[in-house]
Amino acid sequence: MSEELLERIYTINLGKVLLSPNNQRAKRAINMIREFASRHMKSENVKIEEDVSHLVWERGIRHPPRKIRVKLTKDDDGNILVSKYQEEKKVEEKPKEKKEEKKVEEKPKEKKEEKKASASKSDKKQKKE
Repeated sequence: MSEELLERIYTINLGKVLLSPNNQRAKRAINMIREFASRHMKSENVKIEEDVSHLVWERGIRHPPRKIRVKLTKDDDGNILVSKYQEEKKVEEKPKEKKEEKKVEEKPKEKKEEKKASASKSDKKQKKE
């Protein structure tokens, strides 16, 4: 057998959980995740990781999240693993440095303009007297 894994990333809408009674919402959310995975990955063997379960149950049984981002992985045997999706963050430091330099340059200019404005006001007062 080849060791090819089928991986897909989904955002599962759990909005219909609110139609169920308060005391059954988190349970229903877990069942909806299980149904979603079996429908999209074409298999009945679904395993939900502990991280996903904690994410759903985090705010209690009455207030599960409205949406959840997961990664579905299907192996050769037809088992589906539902895991939490962690996005890779790209760090771009160069544009941030340029912005900081501009801010530093603008501050002295503003002070100079304020000094000029205050100097012109004092000149006008002296001329009036």
